[in-house]
Amino acid sequence: MKLQKILGIRRRKRRILDQVDGFTTIIGAQSVVAGTFGGNDNYYVQGRVTGQCDLAGTICLAESGQWIGDVAADNVIIAGHVEGNVTAYVRLELAATARIRGNLRSPAIAIAQGAIYDGEISMDRDTHLTHFRERRVEPESS
Repeated sequence: MKLQKILGIRRRKRRILDQVDGFTTIIGAQSVVAGTFGGNDNYYVQGRVTGQCDLAGTICLAESGQWIGDVAADNVIIAGHVEGNVTAYVRLELAATARIRGNLRSPAIAIAQGAIYDGEISMDRDTHLTHFRERRVEPESS
């Protein structure tokens, strides 16, 4: 099932989540995983991961997610905590709740107001850095 449908979010096609058809792998909030991830899948991480990833797909680290190690994927969305370098080959989005200690690298980076990173930003020439104020509100859980 598509995450947007679960969360009740309307698709606008401007953000990475608007373009993802679904997540093939979900790491739950109570999960603790260690290892190396690779492949062509889309990952949604709510739990704690220690390790590396290099994906030809999208990885979304939820607000409750914690990642210790380097993250690399075509598209990366960070709303949780990362201790390591983050590389997005296409696009990187940092939500307002993102906390990153490490370097950021991508040709296109969008950083929400409130996101915190301790490291360097590296972008290729002719690229685009966007700062934005989050206006999308997720529905409250009951």
